[in-house]
Amino acid sequence: MRTFDSLGCDDQGPSPRRFEQLIGKSPALEEVLEHVKRVAPTDSTVLIQGETGTGKELIARAIHNMSSRCGRPFVKLNCAAIPLDLLESELFGHEKGAFTGAIAQKLGRFEMADTGTLFLDEVGDIPPALQPKLLRVLQEQEFERLGSGRTHRVDVRIVAATHRDLTEMVKQGEFRSDLYYRLNVFPILVPSLRERREDIPLLVDHFVESSVRRTGRKIDYIPQATMEALRSYDWPGNIRELQNLIERAVILSNDGVLPNPLPVREASDISISRTPSTLKEIERDLILRTLEDRGWMVGGSNGAAAKLGVKRTTLIAKMQKFGLSRPSVN
Repeated sequence: MRTFDSLGCDDQGPSPRRFEQLIGKSPALEEVLEHVKRVAPTDSTVLIQGETGTGKELIARAIHNMSSRCGRPFVKLNCAAIPLDLLESELFGHEKGAFTGAIAQKLGRFEMADTGTLFLDEVGDIPPALQPKLLRVLQEQEFERLGSGRTHRVDVRIVAATHRDLTEMVKQGEFRSDLYYRLNVFPILVPSLRERREDIPLLVDHFVESSVRRTGRKIDYIPQATMEALRSYDWPGNIRELQNLIERAVILSNDGVLPNPLPVREASDISISRTPSTLKEIERDLILRTLEDRGWMVGGSNGAAAKLGVKRTTLIAKMQKFGLSRPSVN
């Protein structure tokens, strides 16, 4: 498992600590972590790009935790989750009576993040009418609340993220070019899970462990067939999809065996369609492969039982259950 130490903070200021884990050892992830370590100590604006579910917020938190602003506010705003007519108020705040329903003064995210970091997730969803105001605060570090003529100055580092192609949006006139260049000071491209398949076993182990703690279930081993299926899947939802499917598999598990949580598909649709999908098929397939690999030797330090991590008597019982016996030699 790959983790790296970031700058954490206690009451006296920055101090070494281990922050949230970025799991993996693939070259693609290592390159991202190297970029994080280089840009984090600066105050440069960072634009994190990547598909949905790749862990962009985790990268943003890493940048904050490794910076001199650690211990100060880390404020996040998902620009795609806020109705367009309320997004300006969420960003810059408003005064009492600024619009219908504004019954009290409200601080915006920029004021809340003063001296710290503001993470603007899905920044590509900010409407064109609001983009000039965002550009101004990025350039000048000043703004006015809705309904107020008073200018507020802030000291905020911006880390933005998006799964959208901002360069194409600029070409289509959907995103201001000057705002794009202001955000794109230091770009970080987070790889999809398809681009770091060698990290899947580590991620599976991590998510199994965390799901076991939450659910109280027990997982003794993960069949090779299940792991191969997980490694071969395309993962359109990336790490978030993997995490959710592993939790489902842990809940559905029996006898300490992690079942294959992937949906069943037609043979023409997916290359792993021949992979066993039921718990019994998975377990039988694993036992058969292990027996064949060990020359049908059940006991002993090099036998199938030791390889599977079960007692010899348990393995013999399962062989009888599945009708498995050593092939006769003619």
